[in-house]
Amino acid sequence: DVQLVESGGGSVQAGGSLRLSCAASGYTYSSYCMGWVRQAPGKMRETIAQINTGGRNTLYSDSVKGRFTISQVVAERTIYLQLDSLKPEDSAMYYCATRSGFCPERLMTIGEYFYWGQGTQVTVS
Repeated sequence: DVQLVESGGGSVQAGGSLRLSCAASGYTYSSYCMGWVRQAPGKMRETIAQINTGGRNTLYSDSVKGRFTISQVVAERTIYLQLDSLKPEDSAMYYCATRSGFCPERLMTIGEYFYWGQGTQVTVS
């Protein structure tokens, strides 16, 4: 099975930055759609960014477009999410999630992911 381990969360003031990491292991297919998902208190999980492993095509939700950047180091099997210009409404638990195959040309729905990390908390004050 694929295992995902997130790190890099923390507390930051509004306008600040954080970088989240997601280390993946256990890949058995040639391509995976990797997503960053967040869940704020009282709200549903939502995909905010996604990328194909080994690819460059990225997709973002409107709420983070222009402020967050998803990237990867293929050799390290690590996905990153750079969070800039953070706002209090960005406070949430952030998860890395994936499933085999290419990303669709739209944001993944929560039910489409097969594997999840444990999450890392981001708090913006």
